[in-house]
Amino acid sequence: MFRTTASERRKACAGFTLIEVLVALAVVSVSLAAIGSLIAVTTRGVRSIGLHLMLVETARAIMTGLPDRDQLVPGNISGEAAGHRWRVDVLPFNANFIDPQATNWIPETVVVRVQSPSGPILQVNTVKLRRRPTE
Repeated sequence: MFRTTASERRKACAGFTLIEVLVALAVVSVSLAAIGSLIAVTTRGVRSIGLHLMLVETARAIMTGLPDRDQLVPGNISGEAAGHRWRVDVLPFNANFIDPQATNWIPETVVVRVQSPSGPILQVNTVKLRRRPTE
């Protein structure tokens, strides 16, 4: 009869079974899929923030380049800057709580719209005061 020693039994049991290897691969693949999904969401978020930042900076540059308040008259101005189309509308500011004759200032609504080359639009609304012309 053959007798097996303890070291021979350990050698026979050493290693992984095929099922253990498959389970380990499944765990690794699920982990990698989750990490890949997280990276994709983060990349989309960063791209979206970058696009929004470019729109905001373009709108700021356009607002900085507007004429002085005394030269800003109702109407619209449009153009293109860095691939972004923009339009500025200057409109009378209408509100029932303002008496237009009671002050030396005329409030005007300034609407700045900036559209990126990929399509999203940013709109900034503000009010500027223009000195009433002396008569």
